[in-house]
Amino acid sequence: QVQLVESGGGLAHPGGSLRLSCTASGRTFTRYAVGWFRQAPGKEREFVAAITWTGGGTTYADSVKGRFTISRDNAKNTVYLQMNSLKPEDTAIYYCAGAGIYTVTSTRYDYWGQGTQVTVSS
Repeated sequence: QVQLVESGGGLAHPGGSLRLSCTASGRTFTRYAVGWFRQAPGKEREFVAAITWTGGGTTYADSVKGRFTISRDNAKNTVYLQMNSLKPEDTAIYYCAGAGIYTVTSTRYDYWGQGTQVTVSS
């Protein structure tokens, strides 16, 4: 089993930045691809970004491309999501997830964190 814990959420102003962290414990996490997803009130969960287990490959949703950066430090069992130029429409609960394959499809992810709230408001 892998346990995932997100942190770093909070309140940011439009144009501001936040960095989310996803720290894993349990089974070795380094062989897992990791994705970030988000869910806004009244909306379905959507893909945000994903990174391969080596960190050599990344994929972003069009809505965050150029503003968000996903990275990982396998020595620390941690994946990061740097969010810049935040917009009110980025407000959501952000979840990290781990999968044995590299995918943007939420149903292919095996492990999920509990989520962290990100609110972008002036």
